[in-house]
Parts: sequence; C-alpha cells; structure tokens
Amino acid sequence: MAREQTGTAVVTGGAREIAPATGKLGVMLVGLGAVSTTFIAGVENVRRGRALPIGSLSQMATIRLGKRTDKRTPKIKEFVPLADLKDLVFTAWDPIPDDAFTAAVKAGVLDRHEHLEPIKDFLQNIKPMPAVFDQYYVKRLQGTNVKRGKNKRELAEQLREDIRSFKKTAKLDRIVIVWCASTEVFLTPGPAHQSLAAFEKAMEQNDQTIAPSMLYAYAALMENVPFANGAPNLTVDLPVMEKLAEERHVPIGGKDFKTGQTMMKSVLAPAFKARMLGLSGWYSTNILGNRDGEVLDDPESFKTKEESKLGLLEHILQPDLYPELYGKVYHKVRINYYPPRGDNKEGWDNIDIFGWLGYPMQIKVDFLCRDSILAAPIVLDLALFFDLAGRAGLSGIQEWLSFYFKSPQFAQGLYAEHDLFIQQTKLKNTLRWLMGEEQITHLGIEYYEYAEK
Repeated sequence: MAREQTGTAVVTGGAREIAPATGKLGVMLVGLGAVSTTFIAGVENVRRGRALPIGSLSQMATIRLGKRTDKRTPKIKEFVPLADLKDLVFTAWDPIPDDAFTAAVKAGVLDRHEHLEPIKDFLQNIKPMPAVFDQYYVKRLQGTNVKRGKNKRELAEQLREDIRSFKKTAKLDRIVIVWCASTEVFLTPGPAHQSLAAFEKAMEQNDQTIAPSMLYAYAALMENVPFANGAPNLTVDLPVMEKLAEERHVPIGGKDFKTGQTMMKSVLAPAFKARMLGLSGWYSTNILGNRDGEVLDDPESFKTKEESKLGLLEHILQPDLYPELYGKVYHKVRINYYPPRGDNKEGWDNIDIFGWLGYPMQIKVDFLCRDSILAAPIVLDLALFFDLAGRAGLSGIQEWLSFYFKSPQFAQGLYAEHDLFIQQTKLKNTLRWLMGEEQITHLGIEYYEYAEK
C-alpha cells in the first residue's frame, strides 16, 4: 500500500501509524571498543561515499511485496520510514578515556590509512563519557574514566542525566542505546529483579545482583529510550525491565549479537532437522585476541557467554519431539584467548551427524571471521529498527528482531525461535504488517490452475 509522509505523521494503510523519521537520531553506545568504533567509522565512511554498508539488511536488503509475478522488491530502507544515515549522531560511555580514533587504532580492526585517517577529525571528536564500571563484573578490565556515586541508584541517575544532556546539546529528536561493551559475570534473576520498587531499593543498597548493564537499561527505559543488548548479560531480560518497558511503552528485546559461530549453527542445525538427519555431538571452539577475548578468559564471564551459546541447538532441534535423532546430543563450547589473533576470530566446529540406518557422518566448519566486521552492521540495523519500533508505538519485547540475537526474548509461555530463516521471515513479515502489505507465506499454490478447482 502507498504511504505519504506529512510534516507531522507518516500515514499508512498498515497496522500502525508511524511517526516520521525527521530530525536527528542519537545512538548512544555502551563501550567504545572494537565493535563501537568499527560501527561508527563504518557509518561515517558510508556517509562519505567511501564504502558500502555490507552486512546491513536495513541498507542493502530488498523485501518482496505481493506475488512473485508482481515484481515488487524495493529496498527495505525505501519501503519503511527508517532514519537516514546522515541523521545519526554518536556518543559513548567507556571506562577507558581514549577518543574514537585512538580506540579504533588500538582495536586494529579497520585499516588505519584507508578507513580511519580520512575521518580522523570526526572520530577524535567522539570522546567517551565516564562509564558505570565495576571490576567485580568484568575481572580482566581496568579503567579510570568511571563515574563515582554513593550507591548504584545515584550512578543510574547520572546515566539518565547523560541521556538528557546528550539529547539537548546535540539537538536530537530521538535516542537509541546499544550495549557494545564486555560480557559481565554470570547472574541469575533474583528477588531484586522482580519489581521496580525492589530494583530501586537494591540499587540504593548496592546489591551485588545489580550489574552495571542493568543500570544502563534502567536509565534508558526511565528516559523512554529503546535499549538493545549486544552481550549475553542478564539485563533487559528481567521481569522488572520487561514490565518497565511495557509500562513506559519502550521497545526492548534479545541479547548477544549473533555474529560468527552461532550464526552458522542457526543455519546448519535447521538444515539437519529439515532433512531429519540425526546429531550425536557438536564441539565448538573459538580463538580470539581482542578485548572481548581477554574478558571471556575469565571463567565467570565465560559462563555468561556459554549459557547464551548452548541454548540454541536444543531450541532448534526440539529433542522432546525427536528423541531418536536429538535426544543424546553432546554439545560443548570453548572460547580461548589468543592475543596474536586480535579481532580476527576463528570458530572451529566438529559436527557428528548420522543418517539412513544410523550410519555416521561428519561435518567440519572452520570460520575465520572478523568479529567486529560482523557485529557493526548488526548495531546499525538494531539502532534503526528499534527506533522504527518506537515511532510505531511498539512497546516491550520485539521478537521480530530475534534475527540479530543469540538469545532472543519472547513472551511468557512461548519458546525462543532460533532458526535464522524463520527469524528473517518474521522480521520481513513484521515490516509488511507495519506498512499494510500482505504477509508472504511462500505457499505458492496461487500460481497454479488446480488451486482454483
């Protein structure tokens, strides 16, 4: 259906009225390390016509509308009213005081001469605000650029003031916050996470179950700002945060960017299940040498990441429905810190499957990927899609964005959908729904004569 953009609203024939993407969109990043600097520098290179936003669905993917014979396949950014890249304004919090240029050079992801030096002035102007940081939750990091306060409630209020100040000084229309910082130690939900009153009291008492990432999420939601979590930390997937997001009409959803090895699992495991091939075991190991690798070298932080990685296979393969095929899967995940590799992560998988009459077979996958290169377009898409969700009045869990997360969030009583292609269909069908287009089922029966008989 057609839409027209007016000065005050985008009028659609769809399920929602979507406010226009006019004005500037602030993207506040928690962490100014490899992922954040690769994202910021990448967007600026794209804005200057020096590169393409490869890996970004919002910028490069098309979406089919109607029948295949209609030949209507606009780009997503031309179909839905997303914020324009030229309207993005960046800032970040980080316990290390390096500006974005210095941090990007240290991260060693992007070529200094091709992608950093030409935009040096732009990157140097992005200096991190003092972060809420506690080494108890990230053992392997140290930082001097940190906030001070008598308790965690006071620190959260300082974050809220940062959000308000950034919006005012940068003259922003809207803001999105994306966690691109390190993995915290493993935590489980407890009494402090059940209600707003309990959570705020726990902050005032400096309760150890309130991690820094939770303070950022609390600050975001209290300021009516969407929050996307790129790490496996227990953050917005808490009862208090889910309730707060609903009450304040703010979008949330999912955690831990789905980049390398887990992305491959979300492709291969559905293929085995689709063909009813059995799985005996799946051994996964990773080596990486960036700040994330150093953090994950700590067993408590690794436990958080391990939980995020291990859940995928069981949800996809449904061993309760197929016990003969998937009832005895041995799944092991390892992450090893190897400094010489830097950001160039290697994910190695040994997969033992079995087929007809139980005969065994093996698959080996060796994915030499660039962690931040895969994550940067995810940050961009999540910022733009969460902003779209906010302007469309969608609040609470956004399951349609599970495509981007290792651990999707979902409504009570459901289970997580991890199949990458089902997730992609869910994402695109949500965009069609928003704009009043028919859902694509891929049935195809309508193209054949017998369908009319």
